[in-house]
Amino acid sequence: MSFDFLKDKNKKIHFIGIGGISMSGLAAIMLKNNFKVSGSDMKDSEILNKLRKKGAEIYIGHSDKNIKDVDLVVYTAAVPKDNPELQYSIENQIPLMDRAEFLGEIMKGHKYNVAVSGTHGKTTSTSMLAHITLKAELDPTILVGAELDIIDGNFRTGNSEYFVTESCEYKKSFLKFFPYIGIILNIDADHLDYYKDIDHIESAFTEFGNLIPEDGYLIGYAGDPRVMNVVNKVKCSTLTYGIDCGDIQGRNISFNDKGQSHVDVYRNDEKLFSIVLGVPGNHNILNALSAVATSLILGIDHKAIIEGLESFKGAHKRFEFKGEKKGITVIDDYAHHPTEIKATLDAAKNYPHNKIYCVFQPHTYSRTLALLEDFTLSFDNADEILLMDIYAAREKDTGLVSSDMLGDKIRKRGLKCTNLRNFDEALTYLNSKASKGDLILTVGAGDVVKVGEMFLHNK
Repeated sequence: MSFDFLKDKNKKIHFIGIGGISMSGLAAIMLKNNFKVSGSDMKDSEILNKLRKKGAEIYIGHSDKNIKDVDLVVYTAAVPKDNPELQYSIENQIPLMDRAEFLGEIMKGHKYNVAVSGTHGKTTSTSMLAHITLKAELDPTILVGAELDIIDGNFRTGNSEYFVTESCEYKKSFLKFFPYIGIILNIDADHLDYYKDIDHIESAFTEFGNLIPEDGYLIGYAGDPRVMNVVNKVKCSTLTYGIDCGDIQGRNISFNDKGQSHVDVYRNDEKLFSIVLGVPGNHNILNALSAVATSLILGIDHKAIIEGLESFKGAHKRFEFKGEKKGITVIDDYAHHPTEIKATLDAAKNYPHNKIYCVFQPHTYSRTLALLEDFTLSFDNADEILLMDIYAAREKDTGLVSSDMLGDKIRKRGLKCTNLRNFDEALTYLNSKASKGDLILTVGAGDVVKVGEMFLHNK
């Protein structure tokens, strides 16, 4: 399949899992370009309602009967091989394309493709770039891995040559993209159900960097040795960033009483401007500096960069304020890797609070097992940890690891940690313990957000 196929707007494209955070954006781009679109998902959602209004045929549940006069079927890595729509397409020789390959084909239609990669921070950095490029009136197409208020969802379809998207390294999917600017935020051990080890992961990022044409740019975090290994190997131009290191530097950092940071931004030894970020934590300073570096390459003026960054108050599920009840603040965060949890709790430390109750739901058995020791060391800035059972996602319980095992290791370190079996138990615990001035932080990529929502809405 080639991009020429996408020039024929009489074609009909079917998306298996169309309600997903990335698939829905791709479907919307096709609808904007007047293609016929259908798709299926297991449950209804507001995202699906938006696609219906744009003209998509939506089916709830997967069935071979959903494939009607279809010219191409797009699927994700999460779709099992026995999916009836996938099977029907194979048996009837309907062309198939996975999500990453399809996104890569769309990128061919744009000149200034910005691909945001890294183990952590992709969604926030992409969201910051969305704010900046919109302030600069570049009319970008945007695909982001969370709901973002400024684009009223997780995607925006523009009419320019600018395309900003997250680029996930899972199963090397980002190697199917065509970046003009590539960003590597960090390289850490994750997705070890696919990668052999951290060296294997770094090699994938090197391949990603080498996708960039010689007239393009690779932007990398100067404080990460593995990122710098990649930066030093690529043929394109490079630009690095960091806190007191790199080409683009954040200096003279201070925090206000809400944990928000004031940062002076320098290029080499020239001060460019100062910014006050609306999101807390050193990790978000780094995310912002990656967006600054990208913006400078794109020729965006300083005013738009400042206004874009200062207008960004966070994407949904990224240190998202959910509400307050009886003086107790509830915040939700998507962190599901030890490094992300540490960063989230570091940010929470600077947020006004008496005690921090961290309600954590481990995500997938393979990640929990592979990074068990790292998880054990991630919660030092929490006053109490409430551990939920592991969220299985695409996996089955092998019996090799459990949330109880993680809890035992955390307790051995002298931290106050309680294992809870369900959300009702968590709600009862929080109602009996949390008091005015405390912070409840729900953490994880599953459905642990419901604990905070139950706390806020339960009388």
